[in-house]
Amino acid sequence: MAPKPALDVRIKRIYDRPGLDGERVLVDRLWPRGVARNAARIDQWLQDIAPSNELRAWFGHDPARWEEFRRRYRRELAARREQIEALRRLAGQRPLTLLYAARDKRHNQAVVLREVILGRAASGRGGAGSSR
Repeated sequence: MAPKPALDVRIKRIYDRPGLDGERVLVDRLWPRGVARNAARIDQWLQDIAPSNELRAWFGHDPARWEEFRRRYRRELAARREQIEALRRLAGQRPLTLLYAARDKRHNQAVVLREVILGRAASGRGGAGSSR
Protein backbone atom coordinates (compact mmCIF):
# COMPACT_ATOMS: atom_id res chain seq x y z
CA MET A 1 0.00 0.00 0.00
CA ALA A 2 1.43 3.35 -1.06
CA PRO A 3 1.92 5.97 1.65
CA LYS A 4 -0.52 8.86 1.72
CA PRO A 5 0.86 12.00 0.10
CA ALA A 6 1.67 14.85 2.45
CA LEU A 7 -1.04 17.49 2.33
CA ASP A 8 0.07 21.10 1.87
CA VAL A 9 -2.81 23.29 3.09
CA ARG A 10 -2.13 26.94 3.81
CA ILE A 11 -4.34 29.79 4.89
CA LYS A 12 -3.99 33.42 3.89
CA ARG A 13 -5.96 36.64 3.89
CA ILE A 14 -7.12 37.54 0.42
CA TYR A 15 -5.76 41.03 1.07
CA ASP A 16 -2.20 39.66 1.39
CA ARG A 17 0.03 39.69 -1.67
CA PRO A 18 -0.23 36.52 -3.77
CA GLY A 19 2.92 34.44 -3.73
CA LEU A 20 3.79 30.83 -4.39
CA ASP A 21 0.38 29.80 -3.13
CA GLY A 22 -0.41 26.93 -5.46
CA GLU A 23 -4.18 26.62 -5.92
CA ARG A 24 -5.85 29.71 -4.43
CA VAL A 25 -9.37 29.00 -3.18
CA LEU A 26 -11.60 31.68 -1.69
CA VAL A 27 -13.69 30.15 1.11
CA ASP A 28 -15.91 33.12 1.98
CA ARG A 29 -19.63 33.21 1.23
CA LEU A 30 -19.48 36.91 0.33
CA TRP A 31 -17.03 38.58 -2.04
CA PRO A 32 -14.39 40.49 0.01
CA ARG A 33 -14.79 44.26 0.12
CA GLY A 34 -12.28 46.29 -1.80
CA VAL A 35 -10.93 43.35 -3.83
CA ALA A 36 -11.32 43.62 -7.60
CA ARG A 37 -12.37 40.29 -9.07
CA ASN A 38 -9.82 40.49 -11.85
CA ALA A 39 -7.01 41.27 -9.38
CA ALA A 40 -7.89 38.62 -6.79
CA ARG A 41 -5.90 35.87 -8.52
CA ILE A 42 -8.12 33.08 -7.26
CA ASP A 43 -8.51 29.71 -8.94
CA GLN A 44 -11.81 28.82 -7.29
CA TRP A 45 -14.47 30.48 -5.17
CA LEU A 46 -16.24 27.90 -3.02
CA GLN A 47 -19.11 29.87 -1.52
CA ASP A 48 -20.98 26.71 -0.49
CA ILE A 49 -18.15 25.48 1.73
CA ALA A 50 -18.17 28.71 3.75
CA PRO A 51 -20.18 28.92 6.97
CA SER A 52 -23.91 29.44 6.47
CA ASN A 53 -25.20 32.99 6.64
CA GLU A 54 -26.85 32.16 9.97
CA LEU A 55 -23.66 30.77 11.49
CA ARG A 56 -21.56 33.62 10.12
CA ALA A 57 -23.96 36.23 11.58
CA TRP A 58 -24.11 34.42 14.95
CA PHE A 59 -20.31 34.16 15.22
CA GLY A 60 -19.56 37.76 14.24
CA HIS A 61 -15.85 36.94 14.65
CA ASP A 62 -16.26 37.08 18.42
CA PRO A 63 -13.34 35.10 19.92
CA ALA A 64 -15.55 34.23 22.91
CA ARG A 65 -17.76 32.22 20.51
CA TRP A 66 -14.84 30.53 18.74
CA GLU A 67 -15.12 27.01 20.18
CA GLU A 68 -18.86 26.85 19.56
CA PHE A 69 -18.35 28.26 16.06
CA ARG A 70 -15.79 25.54 15.35
CA ARG A 71 -18.20 22.85 16.52
CA ARG A 72 -21.11 24.20 14.48
CA TYR A 73 -19.03 24.80 11.35
CA ARG A 74 -17.59 21.29 11.50
CA ARG A 75 -21.18 20.03 11.63
CA GLU A 76 -21.98 22.05 8.48
CA LEU A 77 -18.83 20.76 6.78
CA ALA A 78 -19.92 17.17 7.42
CA ALA A 79 -22.51 17.72 4.67
CA ARG A 80 -19.75 18.82 2.26
CA ARG A 81 -17.73 15.59 2.20
CA GLU A 82 -17.28 15.59 -1.58
CA GLN A 83 -15.89 19.12 -1.59
CA ILE A 84 -13.62 18.32 1.36
CA GLU A 85 -12.30 15.23 -0.41
CA ALA A 86 -11.69 17.21 -3.61
CA LEU A 87 -9.70 19.79 -1.63
CA ARG A 88 -7.78 17.00 0.13
CA ARG A 89 -6.85 15.42 -3.23
CA LEU A 90 -5.77 18.80 -4.56
CA ALA A 91 -3.62 19.45 -1.47
CA GLY A 92 -1.92 16.10 -2.06
CA GLN A 93 -0.91 17.19 -5.57
CA ARG A 94 0.20 20.79 -5.02
CA PRO A 95 -0.05 23.53 -2.41
CA LEU A 96 -3.58 24.60 -1.55
CA THR A 97 -4.13 28.06 -0.10
CA LEU A 98 -7.48 28.77 1.54
CA LEU A 99 -8.24 32.48 1.23
CA TYR A 100 -10.43 34.39 3.67
CA ALA A 101 -11.24 38.06 4.27
CA ALA A 102 -11.56 38.23 8.07
CA ARG A 103 -9.14 40.44 9.98
CA ASP A 104 -8.63 37.86 12.72
CA LYS A 105 -6.03 35.34 11.57
CA ARG A 106 -6.73 32.92 14.43
CA HIS A 107 -10.54 32.86 14.51
CA ASN A 108 -11.95 32.35 11.02
CA GLN A 109 -13.46 29.62 8.88
CA ALA A 110 -10.24 28.90 6.96
CA VAL A 111 -8.58 27.74 10.19
CA VAL A 112 -11.37 25.23 10.81
CA LEU A 113 -11.56 24.14 7.17
CA ARG A 114 -7.80 23.51 7.15
CA GLU A 115 -8.14 21.32 10.26
CA VAL A 116 -10.92 19.32 8.59
CA ILE A 117 -9.00 18.87 5.33
CA LEU A 118 -5.94 17.69 7.26
CA GLY A 119 -8.12 15.32 9.28
CA ARG A 120 -7.31 16.97 12.58
CA ALA A 121 -9.70 16.69 15.47
CA ALA A 122 -10.90 19.84 17.15
CA SER A 123 -8.03 20.59 19.48
CA GLY A 124 -9.47 23.31 21.64
CA ARG A 125 -6.60 25.59 20.65
CA GLY A 126 -7.17 28.99 19.16
CA GLY A 127 -6.11 28.01 15.66
CA ALA A 128 -3.18 29.20 13.65
CA GLY A 129 -2.64 32.19 11.47
CA SER A 130 0.42 30.67 9.87
CA SER A 131 0.42 29.31 6.41
CA ARG A 132 1.49 25.81 7.33
